[in-house]
Parts: sequence; C-alpha cells; structure tokens
Amino acid sequence: MRENNYAVIMAGGVGSRFWPVSTAAHPKQFRDLLGKGETLIQTTFKRLSIVVPAQNIYILTNEAYEDLVREQLPQINEEQVLLEPVMRNTAPAVLLAALKIRKKNKDAVMIMAPSDHWIEDESAFALDVETAFEAARDEPKIITLGVTPTFPNTGYGYIKYDPKEKGEVKSVKTFTEKPGYEQARHFISGGDHLWNAGIFIWNVDFIVRAFRKNLPEMFRIFTRDTDILNTSEEKKFVKDTYPAAENISIDYGILEREKGTVYVIPASFDWNDLGTWGSVHSESLKDEHENVALNVRLLAENSSGNIITSDKNKVVIIDGLNDHIVVDENEILLIVPKSKEQEIKDIRKKVQQKFGENLG
Repeated sequence: MRENNYAVIMAGGVGSRFWPVSTAAHPKQFRDLLGKGETLIQTTFKRLSIVVPAQNIYILTNEAYEDLVREQLPQINEEQVLLEPVMRNTAPAVLLAALKIRKKNKDAVMIMAPSDHWIEDESAFALDVETAFEAARDEPKIITLGVTPTFPNTGYGYIKYDPKEKGEVKSVKTFTEKPGYEQARHFISGGDHLWNAGIFIWNVDFIVRAFRKNLPEMFRIFTRDTDILNTSEEKKFVKDTYPAAENISIDYGILEREKGTVYVIPASFDWNDLGTWGSVHSESLKDEHENVALNVRLLAENSSGNIITSDKNKVVIIDGLNDHIVVDENEILLIVPKSKEQEIKDIRKKVQQKFGENLG
C-alpha cells in the first residue's frame, strides 16, 4: 500500500512575520530558522519520507522559488515541483495536485502538509499519518490532524469534536477560524476542541469529487484538458489557467462545505506552526536566563527572554535587555519587544515604503 501514499508540501508563502530573515526573495521555509543544520522544507520532506516514498512527494510553490526548491531538494525530479504563477491560496493548489496524482494513480491517498511546521516526535507523527491514510484509503473522508491546545491562541483555527467518540478517527462537529480570546478560552476549558494544524489527508478520487460539488467553477477550469497533466504541456496549461481560479483556502472552499465527511485524529505528537519569533523562541535551546542565540556568539548580562539571530555568526553583547527580538540580517537590524511581534508585518511594509521594495 505504501506505493499508493502521496504527499503535497505547501511551500509558496512569504512568511512576512519572520522578516527580515524571511523575505519575498528567500522565505522562511527555505531558511534554517531553528539552527538545526537544515531548512524547514528539508525537515518536512525528510519527515514525510517516513510514510511516503520520496518519489511520491510533490512540492507546491511559487514559480519564483523553483531554484530554491531544486537546490535544497536535489533528490526530486522536475515533475514533483508544481509551480504557481500567481498566489491563489490553498484550494486551487490542492485541486491541481490531486488531479495530477489521480491521473498517475487512481488508488492514491494524499497528505497535504505545510512546509514550515516543527514536529519533534516524528515517529508519533508517522503513526498518526498511517492511521489517517488507512481510514481514508477507500472511504469518502477528509481527515485532519488536530493538536491539543495548551493556551487560548487566537491565531489558530479550532476543531470541535467529541472526545468520547470511539476510535482514533473522530467526527468533526464544527470549525472555528481564529476566535477571540474569550471564545478560545471557553474552547480550551470545555476540553472538546483541538487546534487545526492545517494537515489534511484524503483519497484523491474523493477530494476531486468534493471540488466538483463545492467549487464547480474551479473544477471546470482545471479539468478542461486533463490529458496534458504530467506532460511537457502542463506548465503552459497551469500558467494560462491558474489566474482564473478563485482565491480561496481549502478550509473555506471544501472543509466548511462538506457535511458528514470530515474527521479528526487527535495528534499524539507535539506541534508548533512556527508562525512567529515567539514560537521559534519556545522551540529553541535556551540559556539559564531563557535567551535564545541563533547563529550568534552571545554575551548576555542582566538580560532574559530574548531571541537573537544573525546571518554572520557575530559576537553579540546585550546588557539590560529583556523579552526582545533582535535580528541582524544583511542590510537590516531589527530590535523590537516580543510583545510587538505581530506588528513585524506592518514594520516590513513601512521599511519597503521608505527605503525600497527590495528590502521586503
């Protein structure tokens, strides 16, 4: 059955909350954010290779990042790289990938996974994915992996389910996208909500049918000429077709419209979406004062809770600095309190407006 397992790694985002390390020219999935010796996309590819043959792993990314993908994943071939000519969120990308995979293998099951998440226990991840593959293999099921929430995060989606339902695969009752703080707190106290990790599993025949039912216009434009998929003519077809696709996520376009076919597996692994510098701080090795030093040699006096990174392995000296983000990257030095990390996207825009688009 392993030969029927496929994966699509979503690697097209800019990651602007990690600016100036993550830029439009070199986004975070192609960086070694955690100082582990490999980039996030390399880590993701290796993790998925436990349950999916390497030749069955596709990378979906912006056409501007083709060279980065080929450089960092030299083991893949040209067919495994799907290039988006324009950004249209996740739904068109999933449909294109599913159509390509179905044409190649009608019995395929497929996992869609972000390229920039951190999962410590990869063995537990592999077991959960295998469970999802088997549950979806011959059934009309969309399965997501849900993570037990540890605090009322308002930046994540939440999945409501019944923890008492028998079996590892449980029915999803509702999705809630980015609730307010009080609602998130209520979700956690109830014990019947999970974070939506954005990892989905289905058999390709069913997900294509779900697109035909829920997003018929998108289905129509992508199936006008399926004979060209997986051929030398595919790139031109995608370039001509993709801009006409609706800009919509798989969550809104398919999951929230499907009734009785969406399920969740409560994850048995730790998970971090690495969405902010604070999340990188939580996953990184710290000194006795909770300072994180990435690619720097740090001398810290009377300082705690900082994350400091550089592209040059500099000696960095701080004194009396607490709970700050310090990023030294090429032409830019960023120093902001961790409490303002959500403002980094706006800071990036201001810098581009004042000093040039090339700095974003």
